[in-house]
Amino acid sequence: MRLNDRDMIRKETTFGIVNHWTLAISCILLTLSGYGFLFQIQIIGTMFCGFPAMKVIHNWLGVVFTASLVLSMVFWLKECITFDKDDIAWVKAAGGYLSHKVAIPPMHKLNTGQKLAYLGVLGMGFGIIATGFVIWLFPANQTLMIWSHFLHNLCFIGMALFIPVHVYLGAIANPGTMRIMIYGTVPVWWARKKSPKWIQEVEEGRHH
Repeated sequence: MRLNDRDMIRKETTFGIVNHWTLAISCILLTLSGYGFLFQIQIIGTMFCGFPAMKVIHNWLGVVFTASLVLSMVFWLKECITFDKDDIAWVKAAGGYLSHKVAIPPMHKLNTGQKLAYLGVLGMGFGIIATGFVIWLFPANQTLMIWSHFLHNLCFIGMALFIPVHVYLGAIANPGTMRIMIYGTVPVWWARKKSPKWIQEVEEGRHH
């Protein structure tokens, strides 16, 4: 059954959208408060009603972020650890971001860049989570605290650099992508262009 290019197709579930926003908002607030802690920026502390309150908020936002990141694995992990020759070709072509003249290999529901970005978020996210809970729950262990603060800040820097790049690529560089986070649907013609392998599976009844 061939889909009508003028129709809309669902690419994300309602629960997936809510979880994505929860992950995004908690990550941004954690990054902002973490930045305030790292450089002792008074104005950021004031935004959170003072540093003591910001510490409590930061810790519990970490719990929300942890739950959301774990739940995200239900939606994205399987696809993000599935690679084939087209993914290798995508990397060689840099996804077409450096030149519009290169041929971009057909992609599935997510492109190679999105897969790698998500795996990077998982790595940095769980690094931040593990060290964050150590800092929160074992403050008396000096050795653990030193190493945890170092690794926590290292992962934090990586995440802080990732966020603006992710927002730019998702909302500006790829028109149409942002609506997935709002409605969960995209036009079939758009999906056919961006995710031809996925559309082919849907039309063949092998994917819903």
